[in-house]
Amino acid sequence: MFGDLSFSHILILLLVLVLVFGAKRIPEIGSSLGQGIKEFKRSLKDATSDDPPTAPPRGVQPPASTSSPLSSGDPKRLSD
Repeated sequence: MFGDLSFSHILILLLVLVLVFGAKRIPEIGSSLGQGIKEFKRSLKDATSDDPPTAPPRGVQPPASTSSPLSSGDPKRLSD
């Protein structure tokens, strides 16, 4: 598809890019494209790894829930 591009063609394309966007804007465009590609790859990896979460290792136990008045969600009253 791009086998016909010679060095002069690429040079002309770069010159047109500099004229259209400006020299200061081209690095910003490149970095935003790179971040977009990175985010796209990350979302693809997250979508393909829809495996259910595994159980914690045997030696690790989840924290025990206590039935203290503070953990019930109600605020502690100072005076009644």
